[in-house]
Amino acid sequence: MAQPHPHVFLGDKLVPAAQATVGIATSAVLYGLSVYTVFPVRVADGARSAFRLADHFRRLEESCKIIGIDRFTQEWDYARFQATVVDLVEANDPAEDVFVRVSVHVVESIPGTRVRGCAIEVSMFVYDAVPIVPQDGMRLKSSPWRRIPDNAIPSRAKVNGAYVNSVLAKQDAIDSGYDDCIFLDANGHVCELSAANIFLVRGGTLITPDVSCDILDGINRRTVLTLAREEGIPVQERTVDLTELYIADEVFVTGTSAGAAPVFEVDGRTVGAGVVGPVTTTLRKRHADALRGDTDHGWTTPLT
Repeated sequence: MAQPHPHVFLGDKLVPAAQATVGIATSAVLYGLSVYTVFPVRVADGARSAFRLADHFRRLEESCKIIGIDRFTQEWDYARFQATVVDLVEANDPAEDVFVRVSVHVVESIPGTRVRGCAIEVSMFVYDAVPIVPQDGMRLKSSPWRRIPDNAIPSRAKVNGAYVNSVLAKQDAIDSGYDDCIFLDANGHVCELSAANIFLVRGGTLITPDVSCDILDGINRRTVLTLAREEGIPVQERTVDLTELYIADEVFVTGTSAGAAPVFEVDGRTVGAGVVGPVTTTLRKRHADALRGDTDHGWTTPLT
C-alpha cells in the first residue's frame, strides 16, 4: 500500500506527513465533503515535470463549482497552485516517478449539510507511482452496484464521499476473483471502472461511453481521444451496451493511477484473442510518450 512521502502540504504550509490532519468534526470527515485530483510527476535526468497540470487545477475549480465550494477560487489561483506543487515536489526530492494528490477539504466544524461560505483547507501529498490495476492484462466483472447517476452526485466532480460507490463495486469484484469492476448505469449501459475510464475497439473503431453516461470526464480519457484522432483511428463517443464488451476486439482502460491498461477478460469471456491488440498497443505508446513530454501538445509543465 502506498504511503505519502515525508513532506505534505496542508492549509498554507509544508508539514511532516504525520502532522497533516483534518479535524473529526469537519464536513470533510462528517460528510466526505472534499474534492480532489491526482496527476503524475515524471522524474528523468534530474528534471521533473507534471502532466496536464493546468487541466488538473481546472478540474479542482470545476468540482468545487459543481458542489458549491466557493472559497477555493477566492483563495487559490493557478500561479499559487503551481508554485505550491513545485515546493512540495522539491521538498520530497523524489528519485522516481510519483503521483501527487491534491484535495480541497471543507473544514467548517459541525456546519450541517451546507457548503457555501464554509472554510476550506487544501492538502497535497506525494506518493509512489504504483498503478492501481494490472498492466499486463486485466480481468473485469460487471458490478451489481449501479453507478451513482449525475443527478444524484455529479460524475463530473471528483467528490471524495462519492467513492463509497467505487469501494462497494471494486470490493465485490475482488471478492469474486477479478481485478476491478465495470459500473453500469440504471439502464444497464456501461459507465466506467471503479476509478478509470473504459474503451473498446470493434472493427478498428475506438468506442467509449460519452460524457453524459455518468462517467468522469477523465483527463487521460481526453488525452487518448486526442491521440487516437491524430493517428487517424475512427472514434465514437456514445452509449455502450455490456454485451459489446463481450464481443469487442480489444478493451483497455485509462486513468492517472491506471495508466493505459489492457483488458483480457470481461465476465469470464476472453476479449478478442486474449492479447494486447494493435489499437491498444499504438495508443499505449502514444500515451506513454505524452506523459514523457515527447509530443508537441504542451501537456507537461516543468517543476522548477
